[in-house]
Amino acid sequence: MMGRMDSPLNRSKARLAVIAALVLLALILLPSFIGVYQTQLLTYGLIAAIAALGFNLLLGYTGLLSFGHSAFFGIGAYSVAFLARYLGIHSMELYILLGLPVSALLSALFGYICVRHTRIFFGILTLALSQVLYSLAYKLFWVTGGSDGLRVPQPTLLGGLFSFTGKDAFVRFVDGYYYYVLAVFAICVVVMWVIVHSPFGKALQAIRDNEVRAAFLGISIRRFRWIAFLISGTFTSLAGILWVPLNGLTTPEVLYWPFSGEIVFTALLGGFRNFTGPIVGGIVFTYLKTYAVATTEYWQLLLGTVLVLLVLLLPTGLVGGLSGLMRKFNAKEKR
Repeated sequence: MMGRMDSPLNRSKARLAVIAALVLLALILLPSFIGVYQTQLLTYGLIAAIAALGFNLLLGYTGLLSFGHSAFFGIGAYSVAFLARYLGIHSMELYILLGLPVSALLSALFGYICVRHTRIFFGILTLALSQVLYSLAYKLFWVTGGSDGLRVPQPTLLGGLFSFTGKDAFVRFVDGYYYYVLAVFAICVVVMWVIVHSPFGKALQAIRDNEVRAAFLGISIRRFRWIAFLISGTFTSLAGILWVPLNGLTTPEVLYWPFSGEIVFTALLGGFRNFTGPIVGGIVFTYLKTYAVATTEYWQLLLGTVLVLLVLLLPTGLVGGLSGLMRKFNAKEKR
């Protein structure tokens, strides 16, 4: 019994739990040592990490590359904008409770259409659907605001317990909203960890590695892909819901295909074959893009160069490359 409790698997889980707790503690304490702007950037990074986590359930665990995840991010963003403008709702909890079912429904519909195909056909379908939504957001300007977008005021948090008006409202909102997003982020990480390490997650990986063998074992390929698509789209929509109050404005640009490219970039940057890769990628990409835009007007060229170098030098991403170095170091230590 003692040997089973002290197995390598249990030690590994305990080590991961300790590391996760230390990282969470560092994120809790960090705003005390950085300014408002850096706290705002880190909040954007956590939101990008949630979107990348959702996206990576398809790419990293199911083997499906989507070029249309901006659609789900935009659905989440516009659901908040519509609730604020047309229903007068200014509660963050209601944004999430009302926005997520709509996002899940549309994710299920899009998934039913897209998972009937794989490889490049799947990617083209997801891209086409996101472009349809982008066009609608532009053309239906009397509803969506067109290129001007829709403004979203700062919402209340925790059922109105925290509201932000008066002097230094924005500063107080950024500080309070950071911890709100951090709590949602922590829940999302735990939920996604459970999903990918469950029998369902293992079945997705089996489909990714060998679809024919998975089907031979009795796994319903299309149904599992559809469920993965549903979860993935809902996670990315949640990121869109969290993003709008901090940004204060939603425009059709969040539905445009380059935004999907940014979500793909985050997964590649961190490493899509590693659970923590998209999390690291989301945060690093947020800072990378922000400082690239501030540094040069050719920031797209700079980001493109980084992507090329990443593919050539670190094909497994930042986390994958670091893990490889640690394995080599441990192997040398054992010798």
